[in-house]
Amino acid sequence: MQSPEKVFKDLFVDLHLSGLWDDVKVITDAIPMHDPEIILDKYAREKQLSNFDLKAFFNNNFKFSKTKAADFNSDRSLSVSAHIQSLWSLLERKADKKIEGSSLIPLPYPYIVPGGRFNEIYYWDSFFTMLGLVRSQRTDIVESMINNFAWLIDNYGFIPNGNRTYFLGRSQPPFFALMVSLLATEKGDDIYIKYLNQLKKEYKFWMKDSQHIDSKTECLNHVVYLNEEVILNRYFDQYQSPRPEMYADDYELGHAYEGNANELYINIRAACESGWDFSARWFENPNDLNTIKCAQILPVDLNCLLFYLEETIAKGCALKGDQDQANIFLDKSKVRAMAIQKYFWSENKGYYYDYNFEPKELCNVKSLAGVYPLFFNIASEEQAKHVANTLEADFLHSGGLVSTPIYSGQQWDAPNGWAPLQYMAVKGLQNYGYVELANIVKERWMSLNEKVFKNTGKMLEKYNVVDTELLSGGGEYPVQDGFGWTNGVYLAFQDM
Repeated sequence: MQSPEKVFKDLFVDLHLSGLWDDVKVITDAIPMHDPEIILDKYAREKQLSNFDLKAFFNNNFKFSKTKAADFNSDRSLSVSAHIQSLWSLLERKADKKIEGSSLIPLPYPYIVPGGRFNEIYYWDSFFTMLGLVRSQRTDIVESMINNFAWLIDNYGFIPNGNRTYFLGRSQPPFFALMVSLLATEKGDDIYIKYLNQLKKEYKFWMKDSQHIDSKTECLNHVVYLNEEVILNRYFDQYQSPRPEMYADDYELGHAYEGNANELYINIRAACESGWDFSARWFENPNDLNTIKCAQILPVDLNCLLFYLEETIAKGCALKGDQDQANIFLDKSKVRAMAIQKYFWSENKGYYYDYNFEPKELCNVKSLAGVYPLFFNIASEEQAKHVANTLEADFLHSGGLVSTPIYSGQQWDAPNGWAPLQYMAVKGLQNYGYVELANIVKERWMSLNEKVFKNTGKMLEKYNVVDTELLSGGGEYPVQDGFGWTNGVYLAFQDM
């Protein structure tokens, strides 16, 4: 399957650069009403006419995929939990049918979409959505979603950012192992064996070219050489061009960029793979997207997730009776855990930071990615104490935790808070006995969710945790409602 900019060529570019749509993702995701070649032939002829109307041409040849939630009216007299239960059916999509020229990669099993403008499955969103589905006794749809991800791994070698052809250059934070573990708690340890091959294939994707890097060839794809024993991972996208879902924005950025535009696109796409698109976490200048350097940064959260993937593969191998393979992956996880402690911990600042492998130094932006070593029990007791103190001093506000303390105008920075990061922080704090602080974060976040729902009837993608009288902002699109991972974390917090 080809990405829409390759299918529709100059028509795609003209539509995106026309400025006729506020959200260009709807163009990229539009469903063609005719064979793409027929549409292109018509376009070549009709655009020469003096009275040609591009928007009318689009409307005559494409249709939008209307979401089931578009006409949904919330009952604000309901509790948030009851409201979420009513939303699952609206966010559910049945198995897809292939449509020629559509950007949608058809999945064989039902799944839950985030909501709002996001009418496809997203990789890391889905784990947090699953937390709520399990608590809603919807283990069936959880298993169905995991089967879709397994199908994607088998067919494409990895889990794309989402099931769109324009996401086939990148993945997202690798939460598949956590999904498998979640399902195993419901259905037993045989689940680890059932998905073992896919777990190994995903690991192969993230570690591709690890045998081809050394002190001279420092990085390829997702792998970065640090020394003879340590290879760690970065976010990366195999394409060096404007993103099809945000084509006009990237095109304009690239044309105004003083350096090599391809390098800018690489770093923008890498940040999209991180899920944190965008954040001062990736910038040399916190207020300038043009200084984005994501592809030269080793992220602490990614490497913690891959530590867990290695541990999970080891567990699956042991359950299958292959102890030799189990030992190999356990050794890999131990090496990575030691590297996480060596390269991401700042003794002076008492917190985990990302690592920039170009100047070979810690980055200077504190972010909630620093809680991942607590979530995965990699941190020492002393380190956890410092992290807890930092969270309380620098991140905690009246509505929960900011993603970073920096006010950059980007959506993954202050004043915004996001459900997945609240969950990772609360669970990480609980792991080390900081129950009181964990409860404060949890209660403030849930109270904010409830307040906004009572005022708007919506569960939002992100929230302003600093001024709870205001909605969140920043980013490349308006605040979205729905919303899968917010729903999931809210229900999970009720049991934590």
